[in-house]
Amino acid sequence: MAKIIPARMTAAHDGPLVVFLIGMRFNKLHRIDKWLPVVRAMGPMIAELARDPDSGFLGWQPSLAGLRTLLLTQYWRDFEALETYARARDRLHWPAWIAFNKAVGTDGSVGIFHETYAVPAGGYETIYANMPPFGLGKVAGLVPATGNRNAARERMKASRI
Repeated sequence: MAKIIPARMTAAHDGPLVVFLIGMRFNKLHRIDKWLPVVRAMGPMIAELARDPDSGFLGWQPSLAGLRTLLLTQYWRDFEALETYARARDRLHWPAWIAFNKAVGTDGSVGIFHETYAVPAGGYETIYANMPPFGLGKVAGLVPATGNRNAARERMKASRI
C-alpha cells in the first residue's frame, strides 16, 4: 500500500500534456470469453510503454468507474506520441485493436471507450492533501503546495513553461 503523505502536495509537472481516458465496460457479465481478452490486453500494452521512455507515455492511474467499468487515466507528452503508438503496426495496441474488432465488434458484449484531452501549459493544476501519490502527481512526482504553488490560481501559473 502506498504511503500517505501528510501534507498538501501538487504535481511537479510543468508544460503541456495529454490526458487520455481509456476503458471498458462489461455489458454482458456472463460473456467472459469476450471481455477477458480485453482485460488481459491492457497490462502488456502499459508494460510495453513503460519500458520505452521515448514513447511519450508519462504514466497511468487505474480506477473503477462503477461496478461494470474499468478506467485507466493515462498521461502523455503530446497527442502525436499517443497517436504514433496507437497506429504502430509493430506495437501491441494495433493487434489488440484488430482482435477486439474480430471477436467483439458490435455484438454489445463489451463496451470500450476513450477520451483525449490536450491540455496546454497553464491549463491545469493539482492538489493532493493527506494522499499517497495519485494521478498526475504519481506520474510526475510531487512537490509541496507552498510558495508559488499554494493556491489553485498560482498552481495554474506554475504549470506554464
